[in-house]
Amino acid sequence: MITALGLMSGTSLDGIDAALLTTDGESSLSFGPTATYDYARHDRDLLRAALDAACNWDHATPPPELLTRAAEVVTRTHIAAVRDFSATRQTPELIGLHGQTLVHRPAAGFSLQVGDGQRLADASGVPVISDFRQADLRAGGQGAPLAPLFHEVLVRRAGLREAAVVNIGGVANVTFVGSGPPIAFDTGPGNALLDDWAARHTGRPIDLDGALARSGQVQPDVLARMLGDPYYAAAPPKSLDRLDFSAAPLDGLSAEDGAATLTALTAESIAGSARLIDREVPAWILTGGGRRNPALLAALRARLGHDAVRVAEQVGWDGDALEAQLFGWLAVRSVRGLPLSLPSTTGVAVATCGGVRHTPGG
Repeated sequence: MITALGLMSGTSLDGIDAALLTTDGESSLSFGPTATYDYARHDRDLLRAALDAACNWDHATPPPELLTRAAEVVTRTHIAAVRDFSATRQTPELIGLHGQTLVHRPAAGFSLQVGDGQRLADASGVPVISDFRQADLRAGGQGAPLAPLFHEVLVRRAGLREAAVVNIGGVANVTFVGSGPPIAFDTGPGNALLDDWAARHTGRPIDLDGALARSGQVQPDVLARMLGDPYYAAAPPKSLDRLDFSAAPLDGLSAEDGAATLTALTAESIAGSARLIDREVPAWILTGGGRRNPALLAALRARLGHDAVRVAEQVGWDGDALEAQLFGWLAVRSVRGLPLSLPSTTGVAVATCGGVRHTPGG
């Protein structure tokens, strides 16, 4: 058993989640303290600008200067977070560093997560596992999603035979757990388009409590046009970059109607995911920041059935810390040489381990 600290900085760009757990990297899990470290406003603005720069970057050329600055912000903030966590809570034996995704191009076999694992190991005095996606990409996989094996363990611990676990971050992804290996893929936009829309029209980084969407009306023609993107009908495996979708079809809509339509887009793309694997799903468990949006939760319950949709806390999970817990768990699996991905989760040719180990002073 290893006590690991998982660190996750998601595509919503709100900050770093940290979560401690003690695990064998399989089904034995004991959860410890958690914490969240927000990015400063100017750092978040820099990261958002870096995403835009990365979108237009040919990764065969040197990275834009903004990406280098973003990498420094991410590394510095993670070092400060780990120092605080160790001083105020507990020092781990191992750290799992996901880093901040700036660009994800699985068709090109490329995904960039910034955050310097060696500097974090040196600063903390604790071994760090980072670069979780690269081995999967080299073996022909999408490099994402990486949560399905952890989701499967959690579903079994909750006493469920079949369930879909939906993480609604900047991008939404789903894991279908049943009798065979888990099946997983990104469903479409999660919070990213809605967050950007809210920021543009209200100056606030999110649609707080779904208030903007609840005061607007879904525009069916715009929603249908957005759902016509070939991605939604494509068979898995598949994964997305945060900027793969545009809000341009909403041009001319009011702030309220645009938010309502984007909320419906997320709900419809999640609900439609079951059709791609031709499966009836008795339970849908929501994690990530999107589960806190009442407008989105109502839309999903209207689409999937009120009793079928549960938030993470209803089955005993911490929906805010789950992804950070995941990367602590994956770090232990990496150390033990256990698979992080399967053909059914990323399309990789064979079950594949991954991660790069950084030793303090190494």
